Amino acid sequence: MRKVLIADGVRTPFTKAGTLQAAAHTVDLGRYVTAELMVRTGIDPSQVDELVAGNVIQPVDAVNVARVIALRAHLPNSVPAYTVHRNCASGIQALAEGWMMIASGRAECVICLGVESMSDAPFIVKRSVRAWLTELQKKKSLGAKVGHLKKLPMKDLFPDIGLILGLTDPVSTLNMGQTAENLARDFAISRTEQDQLAMTSNLRVAAAWEAGRFDDEVMTTFPPPTFDPVSRDNGHRADSTLEKLATLKPVFDRENGTVTAANSSQITDGACAVLLTSEDFAKKSAMKPLGAMVDFAFGGLDPSRMGLGPVYSTHRIFEKHNLGWDAIDLVELNEAFAAQAIACLRAWDSKEFYKREMGGAKAPGAPDWNQVNVNGGGVALGHPVGATGTRIVLTLLRELNRTGGKNGIATLCIGGGQGATVLVEAV
Repeated sequence: MRKVLIADGVRTPFTKAGTLQAAAHTVDLGRYVTAELMVRTGIDPSQVDELVAGNVIQPVDAVNVARVIALRAHLPNSVPAYTVHRNCASGIQALAEGWMMIASGRAECVICLGVESMSDAPFIVKRSVRAWLTELQKKKSLGAKVGHLKKLPMKDLFPDIGLILGLTDPVSTLNMGQTAENLARDFAISRTEQDQLAMTSNLRVAAAWEAGRFDDEVMTTFPPPTFDPVSRDNGHRADSTLEKLATLKPVFDRENGTVTAANSSQITDGACAVLLTSEDFAKKSAMKPLGAMVDFAFGGLDPSRMGLGPVYSTHRIFEKHNLGWDAIDLVELNEAFAAQAIACLRAWDSKEFYKREMGGAKAPGAPDWNQVNVNGGGVALGHPVGATGTRIVLTLLRELNRTGGKNGIATLCIGGGQGATVLVEAV
């Protein structure tokens, strides 16, 4: 298997749904980062072997959104493209697809991106209304159409909210916030601990922007309708304090819950693209890559505890490569919820958990939080579900390069009961 390099990458600002980039179509967000990536790397677009896009809320007016993004970003017609969907790990799935193509010798250069416009999540008419509308189209005369109006199912007119449906697991019947409440109870995670992580995440993002650590990672977009420049993430709060966070009420369990809007990841719009290449391609193109994508792994678990997914997928990486946290310099652990991130740390540190869930394997211990999400995480940056996977890998490699670190783990939980982990090394 050939070595797979991450040549470069770029992301849009991550902005709260309904705000600065709300009018940008999924295709717009994807083409912004794809076009910018081509400019930054300077490669001939015809040298791209494939474009793979991870996307969750797939637009019905741009079926196979990867192909539409590729063409709108002015890649040649000859460059094929396809879309992948693995819920929150869709961006990592795109990277995995590119990795397999290059490692096996089937490609030399692949654009892998994650993209999500959560502002565009649809409202869905109920089946009875859809059936009524279908019958209406069959009526030929005005009288028949007027007569059909009497059969309109008035009680079903209010549409289902696509975002709520999408964030609810159909097997466990729990929404993602309720699964976080499960973990808070399982691991005795207090409200104060969750708010502490949320405050730290917000302050770290603010500090990273202040220090210029996101300047090269984030491009400026000019979204409709005003086309004014958007250059920064807008979800974090630099003035976060425990006192302010404590004023918010629980969202998912009103009486006994601890998960609030402030200690949960935000609903966000954004995109992130990276360029994967072989070593030979990078040398011929005189590129100085950010690092190598060494390996990836996915794991499965009970959907009602989906937030523990990173523990299962990272276990597979550690077992395969004979690694532990002592060999890892930095970690990007997506903060879907503060409770979920803390639960992962406690599970990694639990002998009982590993005995029960990992066949008696030795617990690796928890990574030092000073090595995890050093520039903040999803609670502050937001979690545009299809884009987060590529974002955490790019953020991780840039920080490894900045600090002189070598090895890094990027990992996240996946709605439906899965986890994804990517092992990278700076070169």
